[in-house]
Amino acid sequence: MRIFSGIQPTGQLHIGNYLGAIKQWIKLQETNECIFSIVDLHAITVPYNSKVFSEVVLSKAIEYLACGLDPEKSIIFIQSQVKEHTELAWLLNTVCPLGDLRRMTQFKDKSKKFKNNINAGLFNYPVLMAADILIYQTDLVPVGKDQGQHVELARSVAKKFNKTFGNVLTVPKVVFPTMGAKIMSLEDPTKKMSKSTPASCLFLIDEPKTIEKKIMRATTDSGKKIVYDIKKKPGISNLLTIYSLFSGHSIKELEKEFKGKNYSEFKKSLAKTLINGLEPIRRKTKELTNRDVYIKEILNKGAKRAQVLASSTMEKVRGSMGLLKLD
Repeated sequence: MRIFSGIQPTGQLHIGNYLGAIKQWIKLQETNECIFSIVDLHAITVPYNSKVFSEVVLSKAIEYLACGLDPEKSIIFIQSQVKEHTELAWLLNTVCPLGDLRRMTQFKDKSKKFKNNINAGLFNYPVLMAADILIYQTDLVPVGKDQGQHVELARSVAKKFNKTFGNVLTVPKVVFPTMGAKIMSLEDPTKKMSKSTPASCLFLIDEPKTIEKKIMRATTDSGKKIVYDIKKKPGISNLLTIYSLFSGHSIKELEKEFKGKNYSEFKKSLAKTLINGLEPIRRKTKELTNRDVYIKEILNKGAKRAQVLASSTMEKVRGSMGLLKLD
């Protein structure tokens, strides 16, 4: 199966990104043809610092590699280095219904957040994401639940394109993690974990003392029982989910292990598990930092491999749409 997914180069990765996406990727690359992108063109639809943007993109590549993505098993590249993404996005704009874009939840949310920068790129963001996926004839798209609406749009656009111009584009399927698709904030477990509020999330390269501090301060619930109940006990349920995903133990096993124990004991054990689980990522990140030549070599090779696939799709798309080809 051919897999595609990507993450924006905006801030450090946190455990929500890891559990909701990258952990899936690492497993998928063992038995599938995987293509993973740093989607920098999406990141510039909101205010950003152009002076340090290239450094941020490289740091994202380091995080990919530190987490366990293998350039020998997967194609790893920067979105803007493969021009076919934007070419297909423009062509798909002629197929995508305006009403579908107006319904996109993320556009509504970001429009409220960035009231002084509601640009056309932000509105057309889902079409570019559809192009990212469809340009590689992708079979499966592993993403967190917050991106599910965008993948559904990609499916819809692919079907409409094929109905209009012939069976050219593969209609992808979305894959959500069985658990951990949406990790919640440590401060407010009713909201998704977000890098915009650093105290509410755990970054992959947080130091051990920082991890312990954040976990011990994490919001729990009334009562003393350590049980999973997302409605009545969202705080402890979120922490149980995180513990389960990092330890490999089921939530039922954890409930049994901590029966009769208090929140403090549970949190101390969780913090220790997270510190140990994230140590290989912290160590690998330090090893790769300042190795720009090596990182760029991987990204260049990845872009060349990706472009071979993308150009093949574009040749079919242009032909099906009746665009003139000059020999």
